[in-house]
Amino acid sequence: MITHFKVQSVDDKARTGILKTSSGCIQTPVFMPVATLASVKALDPFDLNAIGASIILSNTYHLYLRPGIDVIHEYGGLHKFMSWNKSILTDSGGFQGFSLERFRKIMPDGIQFKSHIDGSSHFFTPESVINHQETLGSNIMMPIDVCAAPTDDEQDILEALELTTKWASRSLKAKTTKENMLFGIVQGGLFESLRKRSAEQLIEMEFDGYSIGGLSVGESKTDMYNIVDFTTELLPSHLPRYLMGVGSPEDLVECVARGIDMFDCVLPTRIARNGALFVESGRINITNSKYRKCELAIVQNCKCHTCTNFSTGYLNHLFKTKELLGYRLATIHNLHFLMKLMEKIRISIAENNFKNFREDFIGRFIPPDESTRRKQKELWLNSH
Repeated sequence: MITHFKVQSVDDKARTGILKTSSGCIQTPVFMPVATLASVKALDPFDLNAIGASIILSNTYHLYLRPGIDVIHEYGGLHKFMSWNKSILTDSGGFQGFSLERFRKIMPDGIQFKSHIDGSSHFFTPESVINHQETLGSNIMMPIDVCAAPTDDEQDILEALELTTKWASRSLKAKTTKENMLFGIVQGGLFESLRKRSAEQLIEMEFDGYSIGGLSVGESKTDMYNIVDFTTELLPSHLPRYLMGVGSPEDLVECVARGIDMFDCVLPTRIARNGALFVESGRINITNSKYRKCELAIVQNCKCHTCTNFSTGYLNHLFKTKELLGYRLATIHNLHFLMKLMEKIRISIAENNFKNFREDFIGRFIPPDESTRRKQKELWLNSH
């Protein structure tokens, strides 16, 4: 197996590294903006380059339905289709098997989906999903998996794990190119014994990297952190570790502290379009009337396009009047905030100062309370 990843510095469990793909080098830890349908909502590739994004995530299931894998192939692949020349990771559609539960049926050989768009039927197998991602030209591919709910009992989660493992093996055998990396996905819910079983089975298969799936789907932060802590200890230290679907600032800091290298989530862009903006102390609601006459930037000394050119009061106006520009400016700010956060994390690790950075950040950044967070997550899951 070709080694694409090199650890550069370590500070306790936190580490920095370089991940090389056929489209360039990625400094880790890294956050990947989500471009589900070949677009980070409200932004274009120039915006993404300006905020410092080095890799984005797209979704095989959604691109298969619209515009179609064959259409993207005619354009020369996903990079050319969306005019993005840096790295792309594609999710397999396995998560849609969880979030679109009423539209799917999990079978021994794959997942039968009923399109949420027109009701048409589509069968996703491990082999077809790898073929789709190779056709898209993904730099990093994900195998189709079964994501269980945290409330499922141990037997149901074991059955999901066993299918995930079988499909992972079939996915590896279906892979035909060396340019596209393929990561394994560790499942097992909140059961440490099942996480250990999943990790051990996947490590034997020798993937290019390993993902932790089935988290941030309704469990408490404490449960999530405990499973991340436990699982990263099981994974090879010389390969990248990817925590799927996690992207709040406090979670990025806490999970880097537990050894994670890669993250993705729709949270920063989704809350931006709903008027929630990241600041040093947490989040603000830009629609609040107290910002109507505020002539200051959202964050003082922030170098993003939004903060260097527009006032908080102007954004308040854009959201109050539902002007589309507001969504773009808010999204630019939130993603820039996360990109700078990851940069600060990398610097602190390289300087062997991550412990102090973590304590300082967690001490001043106040996230939403647990009940609010769970309500937001439930709304998000039900909207898929």
